Amino acid sequence: MQLQTSQHFGQRQSLVVTAQLQRAICLLQMTNTDLQGFIEKEAEENPFLDMKVREKLTPEARRELAASGPSGGVKAPASDFDFLEMRVAARPPSLYAHVSDQFNVMFPDPRERAMAEVFLEALEPSGWLGDELDLLAQRAGLDPEAADAFLARVQQVEPAGLFARSLAECLELQARDKGWLSAEFAALLANLDKLAAADLKGLSRACSCTPETLRTQMKRLRSLDPKPGAQFDAPTDNQRSPDLIVRKSAEGWLVDLNRSTLPTVVIDDASARQMNRTEAREFVSDRLSSARWLRRAIEHRNKTSLQIGAEIARRQTAFLEHGPAHIRPMILRDVAEAVGVHESTVSRVTSGLMMATPQGTFPLKTFFSAALGTSDDDANGSAAAVRHRIQQLVRDEPADAPLSDDAIARIITSEGTELARRTVAKYRDMLKIKSSFQRRREALLNGAA
Repeated sequence: MQLQTSQHFGQRQSLVVTAQLQRAICLLQMTNTDLQGFIEKEAEENPFLDMKVREKLTPEARRELAASGPSGGVKAPASDFDFLEMRVAARPPSLYAHVSDQFNVMFPDPRERAMAEVFLEALEPSGWLGDELDLLAQRAGLDPEAADAFLARVQQVEPAGLFARSLAECLELQARDKGWLSAEFAALLANLDKLAAADLKGLSRACSCTPETLRTQMKRLRSLDPKPGAQFDAPTDNQRSPDLIVRKSAEGWLVDLNRSTLPTVVIDDASARQMNRTEAREFVSDRLSSARWLRRAIEHRNKTSLQIGAEIARRQTAFLEHGPAHIRPMILRDVAEAVGVHESTVSRVTSGLMMATPQGTFPLKTFFSAALGTSDDDANGSAAAVRHRIQQLVRDEPADAPLSDDAIARIITSEGTELARRTVAKYRDMLKIKSSFQRRREALLNGAA
C-alpha cells in the first residue's frame, strides 16, 4: 500500500462570537433600567465613560402639574418625566408599625407594653398569631389564664381580626366588632367545612335557620377579611416604566423611545486628551476605544428596538384602535423579514421590553400570537384575541348558568374562528379561569345562583 500526502484549498464562512459580540447581543434584550445599571458598572472601570439620563420634574413642578388636573394649563418642561412615579401614592405604614402605635396608647405601663411586644413579634403578615399561646405566655411571664385575658386585650386593636389563632376566630372578632355575632352566624363559623363544600342544606340544618336567613349570614361572612394584616404589607405592583411609547399623531401612529429612562453614554474626551500626553497612552487608547464601542452598540440597540417597535405598531393598528380583542396573528419571522434582521434579534429585543399604548402598557411579546383557523379572512383569528374573547364570555356569563367549554367553543366558532373544546380548556387554564362547575359552585355560595 502506497501512502502520499496532498493539500486541498477551499473557503468557508463562520461566525466567531467574540466578547464584544456577546455584549452587543446582551444589550439588545436589556430594558432601559438594566441598561442604566450596565453603563454604571462599565463607568466604574472606565475613567472616560459616564452616563446621563434626562432629569425628571422637580417635586414642586410635579405637585403643580398634579394640581392642574387632567386638563390643566401647566405645560411640562422640555425634559421628560415619569408619569408613573407621579401617580405613586405614599406607602402606608407596615403592619408592625400600625399595631405598635396602637400598643403605645393601649399599654402605657412599661411592663404591659413589654408583654404586648412579645405578642407583636409573633404577628404574621396575614394578621394571625404565629406562635402557640402557651409559648407566648412563657416569653411574657404570664400564667395560662392571664395569657388568655391579655390576648383578649391585644385583639382589641384595629382592624378587627388581628392576633387571631384560626380562621373562625379571625372572622368571629370582625363579626363581633360589627355587631353581627348572632346565634346563626356563630353556627355558620362552626361549620365552615360545610360552607366550603357548598352544602347549603346541611348548613341550614346546622344553623337552625331558613335558606333566606342563611344567605344573609353568608353575605355578611363574605364581606369579612380572612387576612386583615395583608392590606398593610401587600406587595405593590411596581410596574416599571415602558421602554417604547406609542402615540397617535396627524401622520398616524408614531413610536418613540422613552427618553425619560433611556441612558446616554458620555465620553470625557478632554480628560483623555490630557492623559494622552503622558506615558499612559496605551491605557487611554484602550479605554477610549471601549467607551466609543459601547456608545455605538447602544445606538444600534436603540435603533433596532425602535424599528421593531414601529413594525409591531404598524401591524397591530387594530389593537391600538380597539383593544386586545383585535390583536392580529403575528410571528417573529413576520417582523424580522420586514425590519431586515434575524428572528433571534427580534426575539431578544421583545423578550424584556415594554411598550406604552393607548390600551395600556404591554410587554412586546404580548403582540406575537399564532393564527387560528377561520371561516373567512378575518384578521382577528389570533390566539391572543381568542383568549381575550374567552375572558369576555366568562365575565359576562349568567352567574347561575356558567358557560361550559363546549358552549364557549361553539360561540367563538360561530363568530368565525374555528375552536375545539380542548383548546378552550387549555386557554382557560392559561388564564387561570376555573371550570364551569367551580364557577357554578362559587355562584351558589355567593347567593347569585
